[in-house]
Amino acid sequence: MKNNGIKKGTMRIAVCGIVAALSLVFMMMTSLIPIGTYALPCLAGILISCIVVEYGYGWAIGVFCVTAVLSTLLAGDKEAVIYFAALFGYYPILKGAFEFKIKNKVIQYILKFAVFNAAAIGSFFAATWLLSIPSDEFTIFGFYVPWIFLIAGNIFFLLYDYAISVFVTQYVRRLRGKIFGNFHK
Repeated sequence: MKNNGIKKGTMRIAVCGIVAALSLVFMMMTSLIPIGTYALPCLAGILISCIVVEYGYGWAIGVFCVTAVLSTLLAGDKEAVIYFAALFGYYPILKGAFEFKIKNKVIQYILKFAVFNAAAIGSFFAATWLLSIPSDEFTIFGFYVPWIFLIAGNIFFLLYDYAISVFVTQYVRRLRGKIFGNFHK
């Protein structure tokens, strides 16, 4: 019995390490792919949802923290790191908590959009302050474009939320048994 517990603990650490490494690879690719600043932090975060399914929130938070710290040190696109750390990395963990603990869909979406908008606005100010982007860079033909980006971001966020749901559903239905085999029995 004790030996089986050691094997399961070792398996958890190994799987979490692999997911953290894959997430880090996505984050390191952000400087190579032009749209990677936005898309790759999303993919890195979606991978963390597998850890929520398999091992729970605590392990997923650990994977998020490891990926965020290593991305800060190793990834070339620091704006993408801010997006990952400010929202896309931990949102799949929060999404699971919101959906399993709160049964009212309206309250779920209010909380989800509140988290997104707080993170988006915080990321904007963090990026402009940390990356020293002048505020006049955000004005095009007299329009202050961050508000337009925030509106578009809310639409994108709804798609991201849906993509996580589809990914988790497909992961549980199609991949989970193939990847973990007898470890769930």
